[in-house]
Amino acid sequence: MALIELLQYSPTYFYITLTVVGLLVGSFLNVVILRLPVMMERQWKLECLEALHPDKVPSEMEPYNLIKPDSTCPHCGHKIRAWENIPVLSYLFLKGRCSSCKATISVRYPIVEIISALLTVAVGTFFGATLQTVLLCFMVWALLALTVIDLDTQLLPDSITLPLLWLGLLANSFGLLIPLQDAVLGAAAGYLSLWSVYWIFKLLTGKEGMGYGDFKLLAALGAWLGWQMLPLIILLSSLVGTIVAVALIILKKQERSQPVPFGPYLAAAGFIALFWGETLVQSYLQIMGL
Repeated sequence: MALIELLQYSPTYFYITLTVVGLLVGSFLNVVILRLPVMMERQWKLECLEALHPDKVPSEMEPYNLIKPDSTCPHCGHKIRAWENIPVLSYLFLKGRCSSCKATISVRYPIVEIISALLTVAVGTFFGATLQTVLLCFMVWALLALTVIDLDTQLLPDSITLPLLWLGLLANSFGLLIPLQDAVLGAAAGYLSLWSVYWIFKLLTGKEGMGYGDFKLLAALGAWLGWQMLPLIILLSSLVGTIVAVALIILKKQERSQPVPFGPYLAAAGFIALFWGETLVQSYLQIMGL
């Protein structure tokens, strides 16, 4: 209780706490982003082996999860020590290089940590020292992880999207953000809208325009923000996605036939809808005279 009161009545402690928590979570998200796709691939291969060649399934496998093995330099295998794993600060102190082999460390690690901290502070700024802030932080952290994973692998793991969906419904079952009815309708409408687009596009062209992970992500956003925000999210994500795709094609950074991950644009639209959705919708209605 004393901690809650301190955070409520001391903006300095509140924002320091949000920043530190955001940086630490960002550091953990880097692990999730790197390892979760590998864990999924290992599991798929194991399942295939069990189905096709059960006699060749190894009796024991080296553990590979979010905890084990310990983090190491991908170039020389140097074990990352605790002082080398402090968010942002370690990267600056090491000048972006491994302390052992001096190989370059990707700048993406501190970028993810900083974005995580900024999103965490943004949620706290909009919603204050409340339970909504705690729950919405989990939402924005999940969206950040999904964004980078999708950019890397064009995968939106069920192990993130489905808990995100259920957490949104659970939070709104207590009316923390929106009425439960709006959340349930949002989840259903979010999934079915992109599912319908997927099948219409496939029937017309014979190609798959998007993955099932996109359906689940939009369903999760609908569960958190309600069905009313879905048109805005779809419009914003489609607009930004089209602009970026055309720009990449013009700059010859991407082939016309190369698939574009849609998850990052859905996530970005979700961020915008969370913070400014009501304002944008009301402004649009006023412009239209409705």
